Amino acid sequence: MTLLAGKKALILGVANERSIAWGIARAFKDQGAQIGMTFLNDALKKRVEPLAQEIGADFLVEMDVTNDDHYQSLHDAVKENWGKFDIIIHSLAFADKEDLKKRFTDTSREGFKMACDISAFSLIGICNSLKPLLNEGASVVALTYHGSVKVLKGYNVMGVAKAALESSTRYLADDLGPDGIRVNCISAGPIRTLAASGVPGLKGFLKDVEEKAPLRKNVSTEEVGGAAVFLASSLGSGVTGEILYVDSGLNIMGA
Repeated sequence: MTLLAGKKALILGVANERSIAWGIARAFKDQGAQIGMTFLNDALKKRVEPLAQEIGADFLVEMDVTNDDHYQSLHDAVKENWGKFDIIIHSLAFADKEDLKKRFTDTSREGFKMACDISAFSLIGICNSLKPLLNEGASVVALTYHGSVKVLKGYNVMGVAKAALESSTRYLADDLGPDGIRVNCISAGPIRTLAASGVPGLKGFLKDVEEKAPLRKNVSTEEVGGAAVFLASSLGSGVTGEILYVDSGLNIMGA
């Protein structure tokens, strides 16, 4: 029996075939889930649409989390296609590249607001918009990174935004728990994705994992997908408000 048979999963954040969200989508499909997907804008739709077709997604809808109208249109699309559903994957983050290149004290006000809005508030907004459609026992999983709790050169304001995301996860877990909805984060090791390409220190982060992590290897999107399957399935039914590290163990190591 597949672990997600009969479950419906909304995947936010697929940009191309290297996206962590795409690895999760494929893992979910392999475990029997129905898939719905979003795309950011028309430019990315050209990349995402073939992937949606490949995986047999039930629908593909535009979702720009900085646009208030899109929260309602996403709600309407999910309701029209599925009625109720079971899983949300939030794999969304953004920061201005210029703010990642500067000293942290030079972070712009607008850059700070944008990073936290897209990377953290969006999880709250999506949960608020979609909670009436979530079945009891539903699972929400967001993607974070170790730069939220440790200083990683070049991660800068993105680390602050991810810290806000992780804290939001805990508050959402408490808020939605009485409704039978679980909320967790996966802290994935560095992966060469479109989003990660804008982080100046990415090559160094990848090298650190290979040299210092207990498993001496970088993780794959498939491995992150497996962890997401656990959190989304009945196997993770007692887990909420947690940060699950999938990083070859790097986070346990000292300096």
